[in-house]
Amino acid sequence: MPTEQTFDAKAQARLMLWLLLAPSLLWLLLLMILPHLELGVLSFRVRTAPRQYEPSLAQYSTFFVEPLYWHTFVRTATVSVLSTLLTLLIAFPTAWTIAKIARGRIKSIMFVLCLIPFWVSETVRALGWMILLRESGVLPGFLVTLGITPMPVEMLYHDATILVGLVYTSMLFMVVPLIGALESLDDSLIEAAYDLGGNGWSILRQIIIPHAAPGIAAGCIVVFMLTLGNYLTPTLLGGKSSQWFTEQIYTQFITRFNWEQGAAFGFLLLGLSTGIVWLGLKLTGQKFGEVMQRS
Repeated sequence: MPTEQTFDAKAQARLMLWLLLAPSLLWLLLLMILPHLELGVLSFRVRTAPRQYEPSLAQYSTFFVEPLYWHTFVRTATVSVLSTLLTLLIAFPTAWTIAKIARGRIKSIMFVLCLIPFWVSETVRALGWMILLRESGVLPGFLVTLGITPMPVEMLYHDATILVGLVYTSMLFMVVPLIGALESLDDSLIEAAYDLGGNGWSILRQIIIPHAAPGIAAGCIVVFMLTLGNYLTPTLLGGKSSQWFTEQIYTQFITRFNWEQGAAFGFLLLGLSTGIVWLGLKLTGQKFGEVMQRS
């Protein structure tokens, strides 16, 4: 039979749990839930007079009526997906080398090399690419010295430059979950597959990729969301022709002081990220909770 002391112990345990969760719950409420609720209210109203508003869908209809907005929206989604795929292609062999091939100090050095670029801010990293790729920068001058080009070539303000910057910025967030997934793979499974006549491609397709699927999904989710919401890298490396949707949001909020339109654009971007993540999980047969737990 449960005693009064047992009930008191359970009550104390629940109270302690709530006290431990309180900072996280407060942070979630104040910095995530309430701002999104406020933005939702802003996006569904229109200003009719100073400090006078009425419910309206005009902010969302503006998005579909103005080609610039939805063209930029589609372009941002396309480049973000492409950037995520390129990051995965580059990060997978890197993570495999760190998790399964490198040993001892070499393994630690390789992981530190992945971390070093993130010891400085994103602004410094983007400015470094600008110094390297601008017409008077290091790389164009080096190509002229080698005789590859007759004069310095402007390498900034291109889609390829934006892709390079986005991949470089998000690489670590793909490598870390991949390393965690690949390290748990038993090497004896690969050895057994070779003994049974498997080749490198069949082992990669049937053993390694299915085992690393949660890490792949987690890395792709994080990288895609970071890329989709990135403002600084596309703006600095793409210039005025970057046509990134977060720049449109910034313009509405900061330049035009049109918070209602900026809030609507923000919710459209949130819906886009949620929809693409959901579609990716459906196509790969993964569940969001399991992916986050296993990665």
